[in-house]
Amino acid sequence: MRLFDGRSLEGWHLYGRRGQPISGWRVADGAIVRSGPGGDLVSDRVYGDFELRIEWKIAPGGNSGIFYRAAETQAPIYRSAIEYQVLDDQRHPDAGNGRKRWASAVYDLYPPAELVARPAGEWNQARIRVRGAEVEHWLNGVKVVAYRLDSPDWKARLAQSKFKDWPEFAASRSGVIGLQDHGDQVAYRNILIRSL
Repeated sequence: MRLFDGRSLEGWHLYGRRGQPISGWRVADGAIVRSGPGGDLVSDRVYGDFELRIEWKIAPGGNSGIFYRAAETQAPIYRSAIEYQVLDDQRHPDAGNGRKRWASAVYDLYPPAELVARPAGEWNQARIRVRGAEVEHWLNGVKVVAYRLDSPDWKARLAQSKFKDWPEFAASRSGVIGLQDHGDQVAYRNILIRSL
């Protein structure tokens, strides 16, 4: 099913501000575009096991992300949600902190196995597949990350990450899909989701 109709922001709201006017995001040329300060944009509906397909285009030097299974009870969104990183790997300073921060990574936890991101200003095709504890990140047709939320490897990585002191992080087995407002221009289009 389409999570974005290509014409309006119907079905979306700002994180923690359901029912309020949306600022900082607009629709242009069939894409959701960050146009100014507003906050993270999230789906009205909650998803547990799903496959999300989404195209993204980051501005030169830009940073954003796609959140999933975000619990809207916590602020900010990244305290509960896992992030599929959206980044200009060539220009954004965070890329210097290692491949766990590069495009398609599980932010700060798992680096992409292959580097297949297209340059800033070009469209990339992402896929996120979540079923129970099993999660996959895909980029441009390549599976770049696969992990299990209950595995010893996950627990070890989590213990070494910035999230280690946040018990709510990745704890929810369902939640909203989120598009990150990191202060940079980014566009998302062709957003499709199906429940598994």
